[in-house]
Amino acid sequence: MHICILGAGVIGVTSAYRLLQDGHEVTLLDSRPVAGGGTSMGNGAQLSYSYVAPLADPSVWTHWPHYLFSADSPLTLKPKFDPAQWRWLLKFLGACNAERVQRTTIELLQLAFYSRDELTQLHQAVPFDFSHRTAGKLVMYTDPAGLVSARKQVAFQSQYGCQQEVIDAARCLEIEPALGNASRNWAGGVYTPSEEAGDCAQFCQGLVTAMSSNAGFRFLPSTTVTQVNMKDGAIASVQAASEVAGASTQAIDADAFVLALGADSAAFARQAGFRLPLYPLKGYSITVPLNDSFAQSAAPQVSITDISKKIVYARLGNRLRVAGRVELVGMDTHIPDRAINELIDGANELFPGSIRDQKAAQLSPWAGFRPATPSGVPVIGASPVKNLYLNIGQGALGWTLACGSAALLAAQIGGRKTAIDVAPFRYGR
Repeated sequence: MHICILGAGVIGVTSAYRLLQDGHEVTLLDSRPVAGGGTSMGNGAQLSYSYVAPLADPSVWTHWPHYLFSADSPLTLKPKFDPAQWRWLLKFLGACNAERVQRTTIELLQLAFYSRDELTQLHQAVPFDFSHRTAGKLVMYTDPAGLVSARKQVAFQSQYGCQQEVIDAARCLEIEPALGNASRNWAGGVYTPSEEAGDCAQFCQGLVTAMSSNAGFRFLPSTTVTQVNMKDGAIASVQAASEVAGASTQAIDADAFVLALGADSAAFARQAGFRLPLYPLKGYSITVPLNDSFAQSAAPQVSITDISKKIVYARLGNRLRVAGRVELVGMDTHIPDRAINELIDGANELFPGSIRDQKAAQLSPWAGFRPATPSGVPVIGASPVKNLYLNIGQGALGWTLACGSAALLAAQIGGRKTAIDVAPFRYGR
């Protein structure tokens, strides 16, 4: 079967790999000149298989004024005259209850552990460099009450295979000595020794290069879908404009299509005649070159999450990825100085000496749109359109969930029994 995959971020690229392994002919297209050039380009780099707590949480109800009006809130909401935003927010608030959060956590843990195993197998079968490392992860708390809540979450998740421990500040500094230079009064942290990190964009590009040796694979970069051609409730073809071919257009037909356009998936779905429960969660990152031995020793080896500021740190060889913020502001591509300065200040506060005299422009400032469902559970499988499949809505966990999502999708397309229950990920659930 010929399958056309729309979107070459980490979700689309891993979907292409699994479908190619199943013997399908695969066309992968993306509007950017390289695979992984969008939201996958500058994400937090952490592969957080055991830390999948959804954004929807009962605490949202008490923090709502802070999100709306505080300048230093890590989550920013700017209400717009946009029905899609309000529909999403209402469903999001409906998911902010303890029962839904527990169910979501269980569903995401199952998919995350499956994804971890799938990435391990992929990397063994197709070895290439993407700065991958298993160095563990520390989620750091300054608030003792927050650490008590974390202990309850760790106990809950231990029932579902998570191996984590709540440790005091002294033990945190033993595991990651670089935290000892931070101007923070740590209460303690949650340590997960098995967590991983890797460069998501480097992974996407390496996997596309590996697939290019397969005669059944075709990658069309700088190619944008401009029109969806429907016939008898199915997609007959998509019209695509290619910058590579001098802005020429072509009709791409296939037996089946996979929608993996990230935050742009909702607009495509509208053209195909249905609605997706997606909204973009805007985030920012910088990538710090660790140019000398002093900067390298100042930066952490273990992945770090500063829970109070919602900033994550991941070591990628001689680089440090620093990422944070969640903004519900639509598809605003502007990168404000304020957002980047917050990341710089956070890195200087936790790991003084890692950035040193580098200017903001030298730190590869980046913004991306993480496509999220209200509950945080992605949509994987059949759509209301006969020959269109969905692999969308992984939100901030796209890198973590990618390989498992791709395997789950491929099994459904191939009519095979899935390794985990697919019911939580069905469209319309």
